[in-house]
Amino acid sequence: MAARISEREGGLLLFRVAGIPVVLAPSWWIGSAIVVAFYAPLVDDLAPGTPPGVGLLLAALFAVFLGLSVLAHELGHCVAALRLGLPVRRLRLYLLGGLSEIMRTPGKPSHEGVVAGAGPLVSVALAIIFGVGALVMEPGDVVWVLVFQIAAANVAVAVFNLLPGLPLDGGRIVRAGVWAATGQRAMGTRVAVVGGFVVAVALVAWSLYGIAEGAEDRWLRFGVCVLTAWVVVAGARSELASERRRTWPVGLTLADLIRPVLQLPAESPVADALSTSAGRGVVLVRADGVAAGLLDTELARKLAASSPFAPAEQAAEPILPETVLLADEPGEEIVERVQGTAAWQFLVVDLEGRPAGVLRREDLRAAIEKGV
Repeated sequence: MAARISEREGGLLLFRVAGIPVVLAPSWWIGSAIVVAFYAPLVDDLAPGTPPGVGLLLAALFAVFLGLSVLAHELGHCVAALRLGLPVRRLRLYLLGGLSEIMRTPGKPSHEGVVAGAGPLVSVALAIIFGVGALVMEPGDVVWVLVFQIAAANVAVAVFNLLPGLPLDGGRIVRAGVWAATGQRAMGTRVAVVGGFVVAVALVAWSLYGIAEGAEDRWLRFGVCVLTAWVVVAGARSELASERRRTWPVGLTLADLIRPVLQLPAESPVADALSTSAGRGVVLVRADGVAAGLLDTELARKLAASSPFAPAEQAAEPILPETVLLADEPGEEIVERVQGTAAWQFLVVDLEGRPAGVLRREDLRAAIEKGV
């Protein structure tokens, strides 16, 4: 499952792939233990006469291969994202599967669809490979059981992830399709979120049907389905909230948000620079004409309290390429940049590169919340 999120949970760093840390969340061990506990008794049904110790070993191997299959699925997302220039923060394996934390939202519907579809495509390929392996093997022995079950597990991973609702890959494909048809990513998100709620309801309904019919796996099915439905609903709501946060308010222009900017010598006393700013953005310029940075008012206040005549440059925030916005930049790209950059103010320049104003993160957030 690919997603653009900010996840704070930790885990065990296994290794890095193309610079992407692969992290094993503590909940993965719980999920694997559950898989082993429920899979081991099935081994004797599939391969009669299997010793209990061998069955337990086979169940453990199945849990490992299932984890590796999920890892391959997520790497499919990661590779597709990197090929499209979308950085990936990390890849996490957890209780119910895996998560690729993509740091930037795809800018085109086609990119969204490619990244979303790459994971299930890998799962289908693995299902075919292990399925062919099971076909050429002698049915009935323990190795055949393992290979066959890995093929079936990859089919299940692909099918489940292709269900048409966020935060699943199928929901992202739905969003990409609606986005391409309407030109509105937000519309695609809303449609796919509805799909996510439908998927959750269907999972709960299927689990209740199993209880009503007295299915052998009814309680396992109920537990897994309810937990999965909860995760799907939580993910769908998170996607909707994220979409609202990145949507540029209708009728708003960048000129409505930016604060006036003035230029001061970098050697100006910090107390003077602070009093002169009066809520405006301040570009501090050195004697050679090179900008030293934007005045950080919070840092300037602290510095002025102890050393009011210190050069204002000591309270300057560097002007980096990612903190410079073009006055004619599309609104959603501005939101994307601001949300993805660790800075509280951004310098806005006109087409000739001259300072046109300063955009503060708090002003943008307030405008979006008001617009929502």
